[in-house]
Amino acid sequence: MILGAIVTTALSYWMCEIALRPATAMLLTEDPPKHAQGPGLRLRAVSAWVIGTGVPTLMVMLVAASALFVEYSAHRLALVVLVLGGCTLACGLVVAAFNASSIADPIDEVRDGMQRVQRGEFDVSVAVFDASELGLLQAGFNTMATGLRERERLRDLFGRHVGQDVARLAEQLAAAGDQIEMGGVNREVAVLFVDLVGSTRLAATLEPPELLATLNDFFTLVVNAVEANRGFVNKFEGDAALAVFGAPLDDDDRASHALATARELNRILNPPGAPIRAGIGVSAGMAVAGNVGHPGRYEYTVIGDPVNEAARLTEVAKLSVGVAASATALVMASQAESGRWRVVDSKVLRGRANSTDIAVPVD
Repeated sequence: MILGAIVTTALSYWMCEIALRPATAMLLTEDPPKHAQGPGLRLRAVSAWVIGTGVPTLMVMLVAASALFVEYSAHRLALVVLVLGGCTLACGLVVAAFNASSIADPIDEVRDGMQRVQRGEFDVSVAVFDASELGLLQAGFNTMATGLRERERLRDLFGRHVGQDVARLAEQLAAAGDQIEMGGVNREVAVLFVDLVGSTRLAATLEPPELLATLNDFFTLVVNAVEANRGFVNKFEGDAALAVFGAPLDDDDRASHALATARELNRILNPPGAPIRAGIGVSAGMAVAGNVGHPGRYEYTVIGDPVNEAARLTEVAKLSVGVAASATALVMASQAESGRWRVVDSKVLRGRANSTDIAVPVD
């Protein structure tokens, strides 16, 4: 009778705890515990042993002790021991199962949340319905998930500002414990410069919101085409964009990718009868790629002759053909890509001493 009362009380406590979890979660999830409160895991484990094993075993021992002073028949004594032993096994199993469930359920939720985080799902949280060490574990997971969401948001924002390739390179350096240094290195790159024609007229005739929408549509087309060909849009300059192929990530076929991007952009931006057109220039060669600015505020950029030449070729392209490339870029490109271009002119570009052979697409 005593054993039944103790076990019933314990089971009632655990069942009430399970039933009240939704209400408890509403309070503890918003204001999680800072320290373990209530019966902790150690006390629960000891209590489960006392209720499920200790008390029934004590009762068996009391029966055995009473047999030393009171004459029991062997049959009766065996029957009592069997009944108490069966109750011990049953009560121990039930109590252990409920205690294990009260501990395993929150751990399972945290484990499932960890698996979702491993898959890259950072918008995840678990209900905090326990004020013990388990509640601290649940609250700690939610704090971790919140930090990861914030980190991912900042990473995405950082990538949008400086480019995903530059962001990944900076992360790799930080993960390796290396300092991000000012300055740069010489790299073989291909450069594409694209500039809207008549932007001054657009600024004078369009309302600011409409002008920004037009520029954003234009830059969206540019970014999509550049990234589809393994390029990196280094910067936006008013109504122009500078794209680099071969930096910060290596690209063995950088010139081909830049020329293919130029042809694609010319097809998209300069169809017959287009009200708004763009000039596209492509060059290739050795440039310096690295961080420029102040140690507290810098940007990744590419500086060198190919950049200047691409900008000047854009001026030529805006006047007539829409797209122009240097013969140097054709030499560095694959035969398949260079075969889509032909040299049509040679002239000294503004600000340069030597003449540049200018090529345009065949198709």
